[in-house]
Amino acid sequence: MTTTIAWSGCNKFLDVNDTPNNPLAVPPSTLLSTGLAGTAFAVSNELNRFASTIMSVTAGAAGSPAAWDIYAGLTGAEFGNQWNFELYGGALINYKKMIEAAEAQQGPAYVGIGKIMMAYTFSVVTNVWGDVPYSEALQGDMQVTTPRLDSQRDIYLGNTSGNIRGLMDMVREGLADLSRESVLRPGATDLVYGGNIERWRRAGNSLLLKLAMQISQVEPAIAAQVIREVMDANQYINENAGNLSVRFGGQVGSHSPLWTLTHNSLFENELMISTRFLNLLERLNDPRLPNFVTRVERTPGATPVYVTIDNGFRGVLPLAALTNPARKGRSVYNTYATGVSGEGPVRLLTYAQTSFILAEAVLRFGLPGDAQALYAQGIRASMAEAGINASDIDGYFNGNPSIVTLSGSMEQQIEQVITQKYISLFSNGLEQWNDWRRTGYPTLAEHQNAGGIDGTRPVRAVYLFTEQQRNPNFPQGTAVPMSNVPVWWDVN
Repeated sequence: MTTTIAWSGCNKFLDVNDTPNNPLAVPPSTLLSTGLAGTAFAVSNELNRFASTIMSVTAGAAGSPAAWDIYAGLTGAEFGNQWNFELYGGALINYKKMIEAAEAQQGPAYVGIGKIMMAYTFSVVTNVWGDVPYSEALQGDMQVTTPRLDSQRDIYLGNTSGNIRGLMDMVREGLADLSRESVLRPGATDLVYGGNIERWRRAGNSLLLKLAMQISQVEPAIAAQVIREVMDANQYINENAGNLSVRFGGQVGSHSPLWTLTHNSLFENELMISTRFLNLLERLNDPRLPNFVTRVERTPGATPVYVTIDNGFRGVLPLAALTNPARKGRSVYNTYATGVSGEGPVRLLTYAQTSFILAEAVLRFGLPGDAQALYAQGIRASMAEAGINASDIDGYFNGNPSIVTLSGSMEQQIEQVITQKYISLFSNGLEQWNDWRRTGYPTLAEHQNAGGIDGTRPVRAVYLFTEQQRNPNFPQGTAVPMSNVPVWWDVN
């Protein structure tokens, strides 16, 4: 079943605690599909355009991406629609109302999914902005109109004295709910698994792995313990069919964000693929490249070629093709990211990602497991997901032993793992940015004409001006952290 959901930006201010559509009376099934689409939209829309650009995957040819490409334009005027409409006023409020409705109707299956997805979506918010409204957010109906900002540490790990339930505990609660008998059970409106609770259970455990690894540099003992528990239970995503991926429709109004941004929007001429990402995959002889990136037929009948620009080139392309529609004149996202007709999917958590997390955990913490086997598993899973057939994957492994084999010091091996993870996360710029901030990998040269605050790649988004003005709990004036101030877990 395809659920058609239309999304559009608007300038109307929306309090993060407002519930303008009053989803109290909406059934859990509808709230689930809307919430899942909302999270997928938030992850792959404007925040992804930003993160993919500063992570040297895409390059800005015009508009906001051209500014981000030189680390500029990142102020409190950015990402208001994402904060207000896609996250707090979109996916998160839908999950909250779904959980409430399902609890009243004996539907712990919906409750469990809601908690897992709420934890995932709140992790997006805190990873982008740092300390954010969390424990007091989404409570406008309880007259909490100026929620406090919880520290990122408390958001991840909780704080009993502050009555804060952390993200990892929220996921654990969701997993427990999935094990309870449920009168209401999701079906076709579950845009990810069609109501398959076992796959949701594995997704929840993969989310625990991701959350734990995100804090591994600041809380290594806690991270190692959580990862070890999940490894011992052996209930994480273990096949591409189990990926936490949200599919959109193939009709106008229900296309995935990347399809719309690439094919049919006012912004379609603002992005193209970075020459740096192209060079990386060509250097590695990577067979995923043509499935990731489109090629251009410069003249009728000619062999198609890749048309890219270097990051920071500021849109000065020595080709008349610059003003052509993105899909015709330049290399952009191919069907791996957009789908053939706009269906996507948007990949939130994958088998490949899980495999690379486990490989890093074995290397970093000395946990039981075979890092080499997990590393190879991640590469194979990503290639298969990208449409590479098994014999060609085997051929790649046989022909490129230095790429597919871990070697060197522990740190050098971790760099190999994260670099391949970066490639596998193509079209999920937020996760690429998260890993780079946490580890410094992959090694990325600064962009040409780098400006911004100090000429270095941004490490956070700036709080919205509207939130600073409306809510006195936000930092004010010179206390507002700028884009060069790391978030809590970023100590690299």
